[in-house]
Amino acid sequence: MADKEAGDGDAGPRETAPTSAYSSPARSLGDTGITPLSPSHIVNDADPNVSEQQMFLVVVAIDFGTTSSGYAYSFTKEPECIHVMRRWEGGDPGVSNQKTPTTILLTPERKFHSFGYAARDFYHDLDPNEAKQWLYLEKFKMKLHTTGDLTMDTDLTAANGKKIKALEIFAYALQYLKEQALKELSDQAGSEFENSDVRWVITVPAIWKQPAKQFMRQAAYQAGLASPETAEQLIIALEPEAASIYCRKLRLHQMIELSSKAAVNGYSSGDTVGAGFAQAKEHIRRNRQSRTFLVENVIGEIWSELEEGDKYVVVDSGGGTVDLTVHQIRLPEGHLKELYKATGGPYGSLGVDYEFEKLLCKIFGEDFIEQFKIKRPAAWVDLMIAFESRKRAAAPDRTNPLNITLPFSFIDYYKKFRGHSVEHALRKSNVDFVKWSSQGMLRMSPDAMNALFKPTIDSIIEHLRDLFQKPEVSTVKFLFLVGGFAEAPLLQQAVQAAFGDKCRIIIPQDVGLTILKGAVLFGLDPAVIKVRRSPLTYGVGVLNRYVEGKHPPEKLLVKDGTRWCTDVFDKFISADQSVALGELVKRSYTPAKPSQLVIVINIYSCEHDDVSFITDPGVKKCGTLRLDLTGTSSTAVPARREIQTLMQFGDTEIKATAVDIATSKSVKVGIDFLNY
Repeated sequence: MADKEAGDGDAGPRETAPTSAYSSPARSLGDTGITPLSPSHIVNDADPNVSEQQMFLVVVAIDFGTTSSGYAYSFTKEPECIHVMRRWEGGDPGVSNQKTPTTILLTPERKFHSFGYAARDFYHDLDPNEAKQWLYLEKFKMKLHTTGDLTMDTDLTAANGKKIKALEIFAYALQYLKEQALKELSDQAGSEFENSDVRWVITVPAIWKQPAKQFMRQAAYQAGLASPETAEQLIIALEPEAASIYCRKLRLHQMIELSSKAAVNGYSSGDTVGAGFAQAKEHIRRNRQSRTFLVENVIGEIWSELEEGDKYVVVDSGGGTVDLTVHQIRLPEGHLKELYKATGGPYGSLGVDYEFEKLLCKIFGEDFIEQFKIKRPAAWVDLMIAFESRKRAAAPDRTNPLNITLPFSFIDYYKKFRGHSVEHALRKSNVDFVKWSSQGMLRMSPDAMNALFKPTIDSIIEHLRDLFQKPEVSTVKFLFLVGGFAEAPLLQQAVQAAFGDKCRIIIPQDVGLTILKGAVLFGLDPAVIKVRRSPLTYGVGVLNRYVEGKHPPEKLLVKDGTRWCTDVFDKFISADQSVALGELVKRSYTPAKPSQLVIVINIYSCEHDDVSFITDPGVKKCGTLRLDLTGTSSTAVPARREIQTLMQFGDTEIKATAVDIATSKSVKVGIDFLNY
């Protein structure tokens, strides 16, 4: 809304959001503003400086997951070697620990204490009364997906019910991972490794909204990975894009094919699924000791079958979210083009944990479970850990029951709370597929366990079905199943049953590390992703000449005999439009009143495309450019002054610039989704 504060030299008061759809902010301040120069010319040109890269010695990618996190790195002088971080102390039996749980512990004074297994083990060993003073957080990344009005002040709740700023927690976690990585790099290099030598890549779900992506960047700045002045040191990568980049390098021995479509390369699916997994597991077990993966500088066999224009879907199923992204190949370089805006939702493996919790509430009563979580938070964490390792043993063809150990304090506290035993509760609950074993365990039939997966897997399949209905997706060649939850045989089987006849379904062997490795490759060559879909419509507020019958009467503003229509949303780019990374969109404007000394251009965004006025529902202000025109002699200034406005689209950062063509004065601003 360029027509708000643009008075004669004095800025008007800080505007407040319009109270009704029709109160014109411009009219209330009696300001003029800017109007498009006719003809308004749009130039789309990629900035030649964007590809100039500062030389970093190493690329470190951080996969900050909902349930587990990790990092991997590669030295720029040997990009074919990707090193996955050292093994973590205190891993769980039955769960591979190439990543560590995304759990964080703060002291009662709210200072960082520990992260990952260390945080969990320390918290677990605290006396229950003392534990209540400590702040323990897990699975907190989902908050960024589920919070509609995310700001720098959004809170998280620790296990003991205390609140703490989300930004602080994310910054602590990133700082910890940063320090671990720098320490490992220094040990390897035999000399102190400086943060300035590192290009950082942090992965986020593609379906996150812009504020959440920006929040991650802010947290990284606070953790000292980069700063607004060295913004290019940090890349925010989208998880399915990272997976895509890794999948294009896959050789045949590094993946398993699930589909029933006949394979072109001589493997038939029937003999590969079971055998393929057995081999893959063995291969991973052997490789677990070595943490360096060689990525050959080739395009893998599957990929080499893809031709210009071919499409494939990446289904990235993690702990919290599932992201579905459709990419298309662009030759000659095999660049990727995002064909369809990422979709998905909160259907990660956490859904299975929630179902287990619901089952416990059904057996033992919701009131008891709520109390137990608050009174014995560490024992609750223990119970969920026991469930996690059994959850990983669930499989479609399993026949023997799964035993989940109940912590002693659960059994003890239940007796105090209800006055009868856990065993009695199970008998009374009519949940016939969960029994009590004399060894103090819940004994679940395989069907009972599989039922816990069903709602989450159904959501994923349904979402994929919707996607395959779209005409541009119907001719997909491959479906790559990646992310930690893709290790679940139940999910693999469901995807195969639903889509095995439509396209070829491929799973990388080390499926839980696919995104991490792809993110390292992305950091080494960020130019590989060429085109994305803009998640939002962007524009500025302008005055247009008023046209009777076309413009609403309440938008009429008469200034010095000229009839203007106020609050017009002048679009730069539309939601879902293809945008090349680094692309510049230019527009030219002129002050509506030639004598103006200050020009204020407000930038707006909206999730949908059919928007005419900045007062329309869903339009949000996300940036202000303030250009001071004082100090220029009026003789040198042409009668029609040209103010050029440029928007440049980067990874998750969008920059806007306004230039006064007559004087070459310019101002810059980053688009901000958190502070307006």
